[in-house]
Amino acid sequence: MSLQMSSRATSPQGGRALPTAALAPARGSFKHAAIHARENAIMTLGKSGAIAPDWFDPSAIDADTAAFNTAITQILDPLPNWWDVGAQATRDARKRGDGPFPAPVISPRAMNRMIDVGGREVSVRIVAPSGTPTGVYLHIHGGGWVLGSAEQQDPMLERIADNTGQVVVSVEYRLAPEFPYPAGPDDCEGIAIWLAKNAKAEFGTDALTIGGESAGGHLSAVTILRMRDRHGYAGFKGANLVYGDFDLGMTPSQAAFGNERLVLRTLDIEKFRAAFLPGVTDFRNPDISPLYGDLKGLCPALFTVGTRDALLDDSLFMHARWVAAGNRGELAVYPGGAHGFTLFPGPLPAAANARIDAFLKAAIGLD
Repeated sequence: MSLQMSSRATSPQGGRALPTAALAPARGSFKHAAIHARENAIMTLGKSGAIAPDWFDPSAIDADTAAFNTAITQILDPLPNWWDVGAQATRDARKRGDGPFPAPVISPRAMNRMIDVGGREVSVRIVAPSGTPTGVYLHIHGGGWVLGSAEQQDPMLERIADNTGQVVVSVEYRLAPEFPYPAGPDDCEGIAIWLAKNAKAEFGTDALTIGGESAGGHLSAVTILRMRDRHGYAGFKGANLVYGDFDLGMTPSQAAFGNERLVLRTLDIEKFRAAFLPGVTDFRNPDISPLYGDLKGLCPALFTVGTRDALLDDSLFMHARWVAAGNRGELAVYPGGAHGFTLFPGPLPAAANARIDAFLKAAIGLD
């Protein structure tokens, strides 16, 4: 459900821009702030073996992150809702850079390709590393199953390709409300099947990882389960599940978040879900809410989430079920991180993204 924000801080289109103060350290040097963020970021589960209450204490949120969250809320508060403006109009405005965030940065390295999946064509955006690929990362973008695009995140795709050595293949899946469930999951499954069959011939390696942010985290989990249950494929080396929505019936943190416009409110979740799942009432179907699926025999996974995210419980619960099913799982909790925080500039996102890149690299045996 992420907003697919660019890494730049000002809008050339004249919309209200992020204040520079929100992006700069509130105390000491940037180096000091980065070290402080990394210290906070080492609130992870997987090696330590216990969740600490300190992770969730408001006092754990550094001043820079708190200031950034305040700035984001102030910027988003007066903006119209996508369901009032219209989904396509909102997509078009974001592509142009209208509003508080700039137009997406387009990489000359990225290429689009149409893939035939079961008689229909699905577009993918491909960014390759500079050297020989060591693996292929199947990426699924966020945006609440309604917004976002594989073409609006090139700097992130480049970062992952360069830091992990993997070819990044991002799916341009069909969006709701024009194409509700199961269209988006079907497209992601189709590309996963194509990669499982053709990655070695296409890219020289069949070491596959998978992941995405927000709705992309949800679709990644659904794709992993579909590939195992429908196609007998359990070959993913790792899953990078970043603040995903794993229970579309709403976890307690989703329901209790309220109306604070810190990127994702309870109302936003309800509207995204209604667009994606019109008429659906069984939210415990694992193909809709993977939290309720049989999670045995799956790949190692990294769950990344901030404590100021409405989807906090989703990562906490999914990580617990993932590990209880006998899989390797890591939980990285970032104090004060809002929904979509990894897509913004700053030391806290930098720490989280470094952890993600290291996980993906280690997943294919290159740590």
